[in-house]
Amino acid sequence: MPSLTETFAARFGHAPDGVWSAPGRVNLIGEHTDYNGGLALPIALPHRTHCAAAARDDDLLRIHSLQEDSFVEVRIDEVTAGHPAGWTAYVAGVLWSLRQAGYAVRGLDVVVDGQVPLGAGLSSSAALECSVAAAASDLFGLGLIETAEGRSVLAAACQRAENDIAGAPTGGMDQAAAMHATENHALRLDCRDGSTSQVPFDLSAHDLVLLVTDTRASHALADGQYGARRDSCETAADLLGVEYLREIDVSALDEALAKLPDDVLRRRIRHVVTEIARVDEVVEALRQGDLAEVGRLFTASHESLRDDYEVSCTELDLVVDTAVAEGALGARMTGGGFGGSAIALVPVACVEQVSAAIAAAFAEAQLTAPQSFSVTAAGPAARD
Repeated sequence: MPSLTETFAARFGHAPDGVWSAPGRVNLIGEHTDYNGGLALPIALPHRTHCAAAARDDDLLRIHSLQEDSFVEVRIDEVTAGHPAGWTAYVAGVLWSLRQAGYAVRGLDVVVDGQVPLGAGLSSSAALECSVAAAASDLFGLGLIETAEGRSVLAAACQRAENDIAGAPTGGMDQAAAMHATENHALRLDCRDGSTSQVPFDLSAHDLVLLVTDTRASHALADGQYGARRDSCETAADLLGVEYLREIDVSALDEALAKLPDDVLRRRIRHVVTEIARVDEVVEALRQGDLAEVGRLFTASHESLRDDYEVSCTELDLVVDTAVAEGALGARMTGGGFGGSAIALVPVACVEQVSAAIAAAFAEAQLTAPQSFSVTAAGPAARD
């Protein structure tokens, strides 16, 4: 198979100006908290999306992928909600968003090589957006990729592209992780003010690994279920007189729940408030080296997502239950839910046993075979 740069040259008749890449992410804990002004704790994955790009002198975007046969051309001023359609919206949306923010960007020739599993809840979309944003920063002399503040600007532009052009009403956790994560650390992200801090996350020192299982269950955030959960949170915030549910402290949860008119809203809000609290409990446990407590909190998070937020599914529950039964310290679904991936905190000696047990459980249930793999905390978007 031709390399990324060879494919670029064959497609466009000239070499790219460079190659940039950005990571997928897995969220350790803090699910559906980002759009509630809460906390999240993602790590960047070793799996990355690579973008070969060259600047143009006009406003034309020409977009191709090693994984797709499609080839799309669109001018930046023609980009709008739903146009271009499909995965190219994430590319075009980034240039549109940067221009909307006042940055002098032009067109690009782009070829993408996506190595983040698609539909697995590991944020392949943010990896794509952030690789293009990194390229745009360098190619158009924006200087944004060179500072933490600039990276936050790029993350915000990528989030706007996903929300307004691709039509997925996600929060900003994925883009922040792709821009700010560092190796062997988790990123404590405050989604209310955008601040970040690094939390050591080197499981090898504890003879543990983070096992990710892609359930292969279809995962899509633009199908209405994600938006419905977000709408519920906004409705509850209005009823409780707060801007974000982050403002409801876990100690005042019962009082807040009593003010809500139905049990569905109460369950949704109970998850969000307790999940935000669990993030800092995991941060503290990591800093204390108490990985057993981290595992317990993982499982508690999954139970909350399953029962109160109702975003799990048969496949995700099966991974979690099987992993814990086979010796994992804890496990949980990760990402938006409705499919995608689960994570488990597994002793090194048990990795093969846990992976095999998960595969056997799926086979017995006559489900599509999952894929399990160990990951470490990787670095952020950068020029390759």
